[in-house]
Amino acid sequence: MRILVTGGAGFIGSAYVRAVLNDEYAGSADASVTVLDLLSYSGNVANLPMQNPRLTFVQGDIADSTLVRDVLPGHDAVVHFAAESHVDRSIAGALPFVTTNVLGTQTLLDAAGAARVGRFVHVSTDEVYGSIAHGSWTETWPVAPNSPYAASKASSDLLALAAHRTHGMDVVVTRCSNNYGPHQYPEKIIPLFVTNLLDGMPVPLYGDGGNIRDWLHVSDHCRGIQLVLEKGRSGEIYHIGGGSELTNRELTGRLLQACGADWDLVRPVADRKGHDRRYSLDITKISDELGYAPRVGLDEGLASTVTWYRANRDWWEPLKTRGAA
Repeated sequence: MRILVTGGAGFIGSAYVRAVLNDEYAGSADASVTVLDLLSYSGNVANLPMQNPRLTFVQGDIADSTLVRDVLPGHDAVVHFAAESHVDRSIAGALPFVTTNVLGTQTLLDAAGAARVGRFVHVSTDEVYGSIAHGSWTETWPVAPNSPYAASKASSDLLALAAHRTHGMDVVVTRCSNNYGPHQYPEKIIPLFVTNLLDGMPVPLYGDGGNIRDWLHVSDHCRGIQLVLEKGRSGEIYHIGGGSELTNRELTGRLLQACGADWDLVRPVADRKGHDRRYSLDITKISDELGYAPRVGLDEGLASTVTWYRANRDWWEPLKTRGAA
Protein backbone atom coordinates (compact mmCIF):
# COMPACT_ATOMS: atom_id res chain seq x y z
CA MET A 1 0.00 0.00 0.00
CA ARG A 2 1.23 3.50 -0.87
CA ILE A 3 -0.16 6.43 1.12
CA LEU A 4 0.32 10.08 0.24
CA VAL A 5 0.30 12.20 3.40
CA THR A 6 0.00 15.93 2.83
CA GLY A 7 1.37 18.12 5.59
CA GLY A 8 3.22 15.09 6.88
CA ALA A 9 6.06 17.13 8.40
CA GLY A 10 3.67 18.99 10.70
CA PHE A 11 2.49 18.08 14.17
CA ILE A 12 -0.41 15.70 13.49
CA GLY A 13 0.72 14.55 10.06
CA SER A 14 4.14 13.50 11.29
CA ALA A 15 2.60 11.62 14.23
CA TYR A 16 0.53 9.68 11.72
CA VAL A 17 3.53 9.00 9.48
CA ARG A 18 5.65 7.77 12.38
CA ALA A 19 2.85 5.44 13.51
CA VAL A 20 2.42 3.98 10.01
CA LEU A 21 6.15 3.44 9.54
CA ASN A 22 6.37 1.87 13.01
CA ASP A 23 3.68 -0.61 11.87
CA GLU A 24 1.33 0.44 14.67
CA TYR A 25 -1.71 -0.10 12.44
CA ALA A 26 -2.44 -3.58 11.13
CA GLY A 27 -4.22 -2.16 8.10
CA SER A 28 -1.11 -0.37 6.87
CA ALA A 29 1.62 -2.80 7.91
CA ASP A 30 4.60 -2.45 5.58
CA ALA A 31 2.95 0.48 3.79
CA SER A 32 5.14 3.02 2.05
CA VAL A 33 4.50 6.71 2.67
CA THR A 34 5.07 9.77 0.54
CA VAL A 35 5.04 13.02 2.50
CA LEU A 36 4.19 16.16 0.55
CA ASP A 37 4.92 19.24 2.64
CA LEU A 38 5.78 22.83 1.80
CA LEU A 39 7.89 23.14 4.98
CA SER A 40 6.37 26.46 5.90
CA TYR A 41 7.11 27.77 9.39
CA SER A 42 5.41 24.84 11.19
CA GLY A 43 6.68 22.01 8.99
CA ASN A 44 9.87 20.35 10.18
CA VAL A 45 11.70 17.35 8.72
CA ALA A 46 13.09 16.71 12.22
CA ASN A 47 9.60 15.33 12.95
CA LEU A 48 10.11 12.53 10.42
CA PRO A 49 12.22 9.34 10.27
CA MET A 50 13.93 10.56 7.11
CA GLN A 51 16.23 7.51 6.88
CA ASN A 52 13.34 5.04 6.75
CA PRO A 53 13.44 3.31 3.34
CA ARG A 54 9.63 3.26 3.19
CA LEU A 55 9.46 7.06 3.38
CA THR A 56 9.68 9.38 0.39
CA PHE A 57 9.72 13.12 1.06
CA VAL A 58 8.62 15.72 -1.49
CA GLN A 59 8.85 19.41 -0.64
CA GLY A 60 6.11 21.34 -2.36
CA ASP A 61 2.82 23.17 -2.26
CA ILE A 62 -0.51 21.34 -2.41
CA ALA A 63 -1.80 24.25 -4.52
CA ASP A 64 0.85 23.53 -7.21
CA SER A 65 -1.28 21.58 -9.67
CA THR A 66 1.66 20.44 -11.81
CA LEU A 67 3.57 19.05 -8.84
CA VAL A 68 0.51 17.38 -7.32
CA ARG A 69 -0.41 15.69 -10.60
CA ASP A 70 3.15 14.37 -10.88
CA VAL A 71 3.23 13.02 -7.31
CA LEU A 72 -0.19 11.38 -6.96
CA PRO A 73 -0.17 8.56 -9.54
CA GLY A 74 0.61 5.16 -8.03
CA HIS A 75 -0.78 5.95 -4.58
CA ASP A 76 -3.60 3.91 -3.10
CA ALA A 77 -4.81 6.55 -0.63
CA VAL A 78 -4.43 10.19 0.37
CA VAL A 79 -4.53 11.38 3.98
CA HIS A 80 -4.83 15.14 3.72
CA PHE A 81 -3.52 17.01 6.79
CA ALA A 82 -1.91 20.01 5.07
CA ALA A 83 -3.51 23.25 6.25
CA GLU A 84 -2.88 26.67 7.67
CA SER A 85 -4.33 26.15 11.12
CA HIS A 86 -3.59 28.97 13.57
CA VAL A 87 -6.68 31.05 14.34
CA ASP A 88 -4.79 34.19 15.40
CA ARG A 89 -2.80 34.18 12.17
CA SER A 90 -6.02 33.83 10.16
CA ILE A 91 -7.49 36.87 11.93
CA ALA A 92 -4.38 38.89 11.06
CA GLY A 93 -4.50 37.79 7.42
CA ALA A 94 -6.92 35.29 5.88
CA LEU A 95 -5.57 34.99 2.33
CA PRO A 96 -2.97 32.24 3.02
CA PHE A 97 -5.71 30.19 4.68
CA VAL A 98 -7.96 30.43 1.65
CA THR A 99 -5.07 29.65 -0.70
CA THR A 100 -3.88 26.54 1.13
CA ASN A 101 -7.01 25.20 2.76
CA VAL A 102 -9.50 25.86 -0.05
CA LEU A 103 -7.58 26.08 -3.31
CA GLY A 104 -5.00 23.54 -2.17
CA THR A 105 -7.67 21.01 -1.23
CA GLN A 106 -9.43 21.41 -4.57
CA THR A 107 -6.12 20.97 -6.39
CA LEU A 108 -5.56 17.70 -4.51
CA LEU A 109 -9.08 16.47 -5.20
CA ASP A 110 -8.72 17.18 -8.92
CA ALA A 111 -5.40 15.35 -9.10
CA ALA A 112 -6.62 12.42 -6.98
CA GLY A 113 -9.60 11.99 -9.27
CA ALA A 114 -7.46 12.12 -12.38
CA ALA A 115 -5.00 9.59 -10.92
CA ARG A 116 -7.85 7.30 -9.76
CA VAL A 117 -6.50 7.23 -6.24
CA GLY A 118 -8.57 5.04 -3.92
CA ARG A 119 -9.59 6.57 -0.61
CA PHE A 120 -9.17 10.31 0.16
CA VAL A 121 -9.31 11.12 3.89
CA HIS A 122 -9.81 14.83 4.47
CA VAL A 123 -8.75 15.84 8.00
CA SER A 124 -10.75 18.73 9.44
CA THR A 125 -11.71 20.36 12.73
CA ASP A 126 -14.57 20.88 15.17
CA GLU A 127 -14.13 24.63 14.68
CA VAL A 128 -16.22 24.49 11.50
CA TYR A 129 -19.35 24.29 13.72
CA GLY A 130 -18.75 27.59 15.54
CA SER A 131 -19.64 27.43 19.23
CA ILE A 132 -22.09 25.32 21.24
CA ALA A 133 -23.34 26.25 24.72
CA HIS A 134 -24.80 22.87 25.69
CA GLY A 135 -24.67 19.32 24.38
CA SER A 136 -22.42 18.09 21.58
CA TRP A 137 -22.38 18.35 17.80
CA THR A 138 -23.29 15.34 15.70
CA GLU A 139 -21.99 14.90 12.17
CA THR A 140 -25.26 16.22 10.71
CA TRP A 141 -24.95 19.59 12.48
CA PRO A 142 -24.73 22.53 10.02
CA VAL A 143 -21.39 24.32 9.79
CA ALA A 144 -21.29 27.88 11.15
CA PRO A 145 -17.62 28.93 11.34
CA ASN A 146 -16.65 32.14 13.12
CA SER A 147 -12.95 32.61 12.28
CA PRO A 148 -11.32 32.86 8.84
CA TYR A 149 -9.44 29.65 9.62
CA ALA A 150 -12.64 27.77 10.47
CA ALA A 151 -14.39 29.20 7.40
CA SER A 152 -11.57 27.99 5.15
CA LYS A 153 -11.76 24.50 6.67
CA ALA A 154 -15.54 24.37 6.34
CA SER A 155 -15.14 25.33 2.68
CA SER A 156 -12.61 22.58 2.09
CA ASP A 157 -14.87 20.04 3.84
CA LEU A 158 -17.71 20.91 1.50
CA LEU A 159 -15.48 20.64 -1.55
CA ALA A 160 -14.30 17.20 -0.43
CA LEU A 161 -17.86 15.99 0.11
CA ALA A 162 -18.91 17.49 -3.22
CA ALA A 163 -16.20 15.46 -4.96
CA HIS A 164 -17.86 12.33 -3.59
CA ARG A 165 -21.37 13.37 -4.48
CA THR A 166 -20.57 14.80 -7.93
CA HIS A 167 -17.75 12.57 -9.15
CA GLY A 168 -18.19 9.45 -7.02
CA MET A 169 -14.76 9.84 -5.38
CA ASP A 170 -14.09 7.73 -2.30
CA VAL A 171 -13.86 10.65 0.13
CA VAL A 172 -14.26 10.58 3.91
CA VAL A 173 -14.06 13.64 6.20
CA THR A 174 -12.87 13.60 9.82
CA ARG A 175 -13.41 16.41 12.31
CA CYS A 176 -11.37 16.41 15.49
CA SER A 177 -11.23 18.29 18.77
CA ASN A 178 -8.13 20.14 20.04
CA ASN A 179 -4.98 18.04 19.67
CA TYR A 180 -1.95 18.02 21.95
CA GLY A 181 1.22 15.97 22.29
CA PRO A 182 4.90 15.98 21.29
CA HIS A 183 6.20 17.84 18.25
CA GLN A 184 3.44 20.49 18.32
CA TYR A 185 4.66 23.87 17.09
CA PRO A 186 4.95 26.22 20.11
CA GLU A 187 2.31 28.73 19.05
CA LYS A 188 -0.65 26.62 20.24
CA ILE A 189 -1.73 26.94 23.86
CA ILE A 190 -0.24 23.77 25.40
CA PRO A 191 3.26 23.88 23.86
CA LEU A 192 3.38 27.68 24.20
CA PHE A 193 2.50 27.56 27.88
CA VAL A 194 4.76 24.58 28.62
CA THR A 195 7.83 26.00 26.90
CA ASN A 196 7.30 29.43 28.46
CA LEU A 197 6.81 27.98 31.93
CA LEU A 198 9.89 25.76 31.63
CA ASP A 199 11.85 28.97 31.03
CA GLY A 200 10.15 30.85 33.86
CA MET A 201 8.35 33.14 31.40
CA PRO A 202 4.76 34.41 31.69
CA VAL A 203 1.87 32.90 29.74
CA PRO A 204 -1.09 34.78 28.19
CA LEU A 205 -4.61 33.72 29.15
CA TYR A 206 -7.37 35.02 26.89
CA GLY A 207 -10.31 36.86 28.46
CA ASP A 208 -11.75 35.23 31.56
CA GLY A 209 -10.24 31.84 30.75
CA GLY A 210 -13.70 30.30 30.55
CA ASN A 211 -13.52 29.04 26.95
CA ILE A 212 -14.02 25.27 26.91
CA ARG A 213 -12.18 22.80 24.68
CA ASP A 214 -12.13 19.02 24.41
CA TRP A 215 -8.55 17.75 24.46
CA LEU A 216 -7.46 14.85 22.25
CA HIS A 217 -4.02 13.25 22.37
CA VAL A 218 -2.48 13.19 18.91
CA SER A 219 -1.96 9.43 19.03
CA ASP A 220 -5.68 8.87 19.60
CA HIS A 221 -6.50 11.23 16.74
CA CYS A 222 -4.18 9.37 14.36
CA ARG A 223 -5.62 6.03 15.38
CA GLY A 224 -9.09 7.36 14.62
CA ILE A 225 -7.95 8.56 11.21
CA GLN A 226 -6.55 5.12 10.46
CA LEU A 227 -9.85 3.49 11.40
CA VAL A 228 -11.62 5.84 8.99
CA LEU A 229 -9.07 5.09 6.26
CA GLU A 230 -9.58 1.36 6.69
CA LYS A 231 -13.29 1.04 7.46
CA GLY A 232 -15.12 4.37 7.20
CA ARG A 233 -18.07 4.68 4.85
CA SER A 234 -17.45 6.68 1.70
CA GLY A 235 -19.01 10.14 1.67
CA GLU A 236 -19.39 10.25 5.45
CA ILE A 237 -18.12 12.55 8.21
CA TYR A 238 -16.66 11.09 11.41
CA HIS A 239 -15.93 12.93 14.66
CA ILE A 240 -12.76 12.11 16.60
CA GLY A 241 -12.75 13.44 20.16
CA GLY A 242 -10.88 12.96 23.41
CA GLY A 243 -13.68 13.18 25.97
CA SER A 244 -11.70 15.62 28.13
CA GLU A 245 -13.38 19.04 28.32
CA LEU A 246 -11.63 21.78 30.28
CA THR A 247 -11.87 25.54 30.50
CA ASN A 248 -8.69 27.28 29.42
CA ARG A 249 -8.27 28.37 33.04
CA GLU A 250 -8.49 24.77 34.24
CA LEU A 251 -5.98 23.72 31.59
CA THR A 252 -3.65 26.52 32.68
CA GLY A 253 -3.80 25.30 36.27
CA ARG A 254 -2.85 21.78 35.22
CA LEU A 255 0.07 23.04 33.13
CA LEU A 256 1.32 25.25 35.96
CA GLN A 257 1.31 22.27 38.30
CA ALA A 258 3.02 20.01 35.76
CA CYS A 259 5.77 22.58 35.18
CA GLY A 260 6.22 23.50 38.86
CA ALA A 261 5.09 27.10 38.30
CA ASP A 262 2.67 29.48 40.06
CA TRP A 263 -0.26 31.63 38.98
CA ASP A 264 1.87 34.77 39.21
CA LEU A 265 3.22 33.84 35.75
CA VAL A 266 -0.26 34.05 34.17
CA ARG A 267 -1.03 37.29 32.34
CA PRO A 268 -4.68 38.00 31.42
CA VAL A 269 -4.89 39.43 27.89
CA ALA A 270 -7.70 40.85 25.78
CA ASP A 271 -9.91 38.11 24.36
CA ARG A 272 -9.45 36.92 20.77
CA LYS A 273 -11.83 38.40 18.22
CA GLY A 274 -14.79 36.09 17.61
CA HIS A 275 -13.49 33.65 20.23
CA ASP A 276 -15.71 30.54 20.27
CA ARG A 277 -16.86 29.78 23.80
CA ARG A 278 -17.18 26.01 23.71
CA TYR A 279 -16.51 23.08 21.37
CA SER A 280 -17.90 19.59 21.94
CA LEU A 281 -18.07 16.64 19.55
CA ASP A 282 -20.38 13.64 19.81
CA ILE A 283 -18.22 10.62 18.92
CA THR A 284 -21.02 8.02 18.97
CA LYS A 285 -20.84 7.40 15.22
CA ILE A 286 -17.14 6.50 15.01
CA SER A 287 -17.40 4.53 18.26
CA ASP A 288 -20.35 2.45 17.13
CA GLU A 289 -19.29 1.93 13.50
CA LEU A 290 -15.51 1.66 13.78
CA GLY A 291 -14.81 0.81 17.41
CA TYR A 292 -12.98 4.03 18.26
CA ALA A 293 -12.42 5.14 21.84
CA PRO A 294 -9.71 7.48 23.18
CA ARG A 295 -7.00 5.59 25.05
CA VAL A 296 -4.77 8.34 26.45
CA GLY A 297 -6.23 9.99 29.55
CA LEU A 298 -5.67 13.71 29.98
CA ASP A 299 -3.50 13.40 33.12
CA GLU A 300 -1.26 10.83 31.44
CA GLY A 301 -1.17 12.73 28.16
CA LEU A 302 -0.31 16.11 29.68
CA ALA A 303 2.40 14.58 31.88
CA SER A 304 4.05 12.81 28.95
CA THR A 305 3.79 15.95 26.81
CA VAL A 306 5.48 18.12 29.43
CA THR A 307 8.17 15.45 29.84
CA TRP A 308 8.77 15.46 26.08
CA TYR A 309 9.19 19.25 25.87
CA ARG A 310 11.41 19.23 28.93
CA ALA A 311 13.69 16.65 27.27
CA ASN A 312 13.67 18.15 23.76
CA ARG A 313 14.77 21.74 24.05
CA ASP A 314 16.91 21.31 20.97
CA TRP A 315 13.68 20.80 19.00
CA TRP A 316 11.62 23.74 20.25
CA GLU A 317 14.10 26.45 21.27
CA PRO A 318 15.16 27.23 17.66
CA LEU A 319 11.50 27.43 16.63
CA LYS A 320 10.69 29.97 19.33
CA THR A 321 13.79 31.98 18.52
CA ARG A 322 12.87 32.02 14.83
CA GLY A 323 9.27 32.92 15.60
CA ALA A 324 10.34 35.88 17.74
CA ALA A 325 12.69 37.22 15.05
